[in-house]
Amino acid sequence: MRKAEREITDRGEIDAILSDTTICRIAFAVENEPYLVPLSHGYDARAGRLFFHTAVEGRKSDCVVANPRVCFEVEGSVSVKEGDERACSWSLHYESVIGYGTIRELTNPAEKEEALRVIMRQQSARDLEWTFLPKVFEATRVWSLEIESVTGKRSGRPR
Repeated sequence: MRKAEREITDRGEIDAILSDTTICRIAFAVENEPYLVPLSHGYDARAGRLFFHTAVEGRKSDCVVANPRVCFEVEGSVSVKEGDERACSWSLHYESVIGYGTIRELTNPAEKEEALRVIMRQQSARDLEWTFLPKVFEATRVWSLEIESVTGKRSGRPR
């Protein structure tokens, strides 16, 4: 990292950012063609995994099948740091996490259901005993991204 003073080295802080965000961008690379997509997600800090869901068919699913190695990014709080009339006096306060990993499809019904619960808890900020209709499992693919490496970066303290 070029600016070491901005690096977040505490894994607990990185986990907090991953747990507090609702959108994760996944970067796929298939046949030298990049594809970046924002997805709602859930994070399981104990397992070091992100969970996503997709339709049964579609470009995201095709990308995972073609190349399950991905890069991901989440951004936590972001705010503008105001300056004066000099454009370079303006900046951003931000925090972000970037990582790499491998995605695999969850096919075991119990694993799929638990992953969907993790997603719902994170997206809703509620710890309910979520239930799912059987047809949801038929129309949904659930994915687990095993985090292999991760870095965090922060500039200032976002509001």
